[in-house]
Amino acid sequence: MIVKKYQAETETEAILKAKDELGSGAVVLNVKTLKQRGVFRLFKKDVVEVTAALEEKEFINGINNKKPTMENKGANSGFISSQPMKNITGGSQINLVADEKIDMNSNAANIEKKLDSLHSLLENQMNPGGSSAKRPAAATVMHEEIHAQDTGKKIVKERENANYKFLQLIYKKLVDNEVDSKYADEIIADIEASLKKESNIDSILSAVYQKIILKLGEPRTISLGDKPKVIFFIGPTGVGKTTTIAKIASHFKLEKYTKVAFITSDTYRIAAVEQLNTYASIIDCPVNVAYSPDEMDECLDEFKTYELILVDTAGRSHKSEEQMEELDKLIETVERRKDEFDFEIYLTLSVTTKYKDLVNIADKYKHIKDWAIIFTKLDETCSLGNMLNMKLYTGGQLSYTTSGQNVPNDIEVINEQRLAKLLLGGKS
Repeated sequence: MIVKKYQAETETEAILKAKDELGSGAVVLNVKTLKQRGVFRLFKKDVVEVTAALEEKEFINGINNKKPTMENKGANSGFISSQPMKNITGGSQINLVADEKIDMNSNAANIEKKLDSLHSLLENQMNPGGSSAKRPAAATVMHEEIHAQDTGKKIVKERENANYKFLQLIYKKLVDNEVDSKYADEIIADIEASLKKESNIDSILSAVYQKIILKLGEPRTISLGDKPKVIFFIGPTGVGKTTTIAKIASHFKLEKYTKVAFITSDTYRIAAVEQLNTYASIIDCPVNVAYSPDEMDECLDEFKTYELILVDTAGRSHKSEEQMEELDKLIETVERRKDEFDFEIYLTLSVTTKYKDLVNIADKYKHIKDWAIIFTKLDETCSLGNMLNMKLYTGGQLSYTTSGQNVPNDIEVINEQRLAKLLLGGKS
């Protein structure tokens, strides 16, 4: 893993520097303002420091091939991200392996703040039933080992055992938060492979934290272009698609002054159309019903002067082939008109659904290309491991999360830093 820092007068300039060198695979870890100190503060402006990370193999590929670009989602996103953009100095490079001391005055210090008391918690679990005063001092241990014939081997073994115990505790935290054991194993194995004997809990925890952020990736958010954008919201029944659509529509209509229209094809659920009509009347947006692909065409013709068209699909049972075929035909209708409309799809899932069921649902929708994932009902669970599980299982980008029924509130762009911290047992 490669972590690099960049400084510039503005956040945008710093991100552009990261974009030029690291490319689209980079993940921004932190953004902070560095204030000038001493007499220089009178003559120099404060600067913004951005820290970004990239898997080393991606960095090498980027050098060998044409440099990709990293989109500045903060500038073009149709939704205001709840997360800070995350961290990068004028190009100084850190190969982040768990045995290295990670600039404890900046990057690791920020990580420790985000993880709250997790560091202390792990240390306490490593030493149950006693305080640090009960542990032998390092000097005492070394004095005793000097008299042993195999001093070096014993010290190495002790350190390796300590690293193993740290990793065991972190693994347990991940699994307790319902991260699938397969993915928890992968994360721990990646970190373990980079460990050296002198690793400590700070560097191990920092490496795991940043590894999770990289695996979560940059979220996809809704942005508008030159053409009208049609967005399908798909997923099983009861996950809150209609309410999520209303929240997104309210944001664009009331805060961005976007021309928004609704189409519903949910003719199975009782009062589904009435529910959407209620939301639409509150924010003064038109609604049409599409019972068939032909009617979908008619709706698109009617709304072609609108900037954002949100389509509420029926909560298809992933076990019903007939309902899935109906959805496919509606999607094909829009795809045929790609010269007139931009098109995106969001798979809406409840984080409270069992992982095995989420896998079955995702498998039924895997033939549909390039959807991003919205997770709902975060307020109904304290275990968020399924968000990482589904990101890694499907490869689809994460996007928004919802945590309540209030419209237009209770929705935000996924915060990778906060999610990584929660998965490691930290506080929100």
